[in-house]
Amino acid sequence: MTDKIDFKRSLDAYRARRGRFEVLDVPEMQYLMVDGHGDPNTSPAFAAAVEALYPVAYALKFASKQELGRDYVVPPLEGLWWAEDMDAFTTARDKSRWDWTMMLMVPDWIDGATVAAAVERVGAGKRPERLDEVRFERLREGTCVQTLHVGSFDDEAAVLAQLHEEFLPAHGLRLTGKHHEVYLSDFRKVAPEKRRTILRQPVTAGGA
Repeated sequence: MTDKIDFKRSLDAYRARRGRFEVLDVPEMQYLMVDGHGDPNTSPAFAAAVEALYPVAYALKFASKQELGRDYVVPPLEGLWWAEDMDAFTTARDKSRWDWTMMLMVPDWIDGATVAAAVERVGAGKRPERLDEVRFERLREGTCVQTLHVGSFDDEAAVLAQLHEEFLPAHGLRLTGKHHEVYLSDFRKVAPEKRRTILRQPVTAGGA
């Protein structure tokens, strides 16, 4: 059996530095996903989404280890965030108007049949409320800019403003795709001021 793979160490997409915006190409990856809307701090749907994703992710990890001989660390929780009016996200931070997709990455050697079997296995036990909404989908972001944010989610606005208003225009880039966050810290357990979060934005050439 090979050593346990930790994607936070092996993939550039899971590495970033505080105080520095870096341009990188993010390869197409596959994820378990659940969609939702509303303030993640108060929405029962948000908590239920996270509670549906993790049991499936761990069922996949165990299946991979036992059936395929390939063990790995379950990757960190991730989220895509957007709003019909993006000012509600980047400036006003009106969380009640946010849309989101919560995600956990699935290694590329795992296929849809294995995912379906894992979902069925989880459903046979204490069934998560939103299990039927978990889907398996590929995401191709391509060229992105990302940085590491340390601190409360509520303090992200200044970093995003610097990205959108300074870095992107200065480098001839513009936004494309959805704001993406990678939660290197478990926000259910880590104090807000110590949370480590990768902030990622897909971009394309054509900025002012």
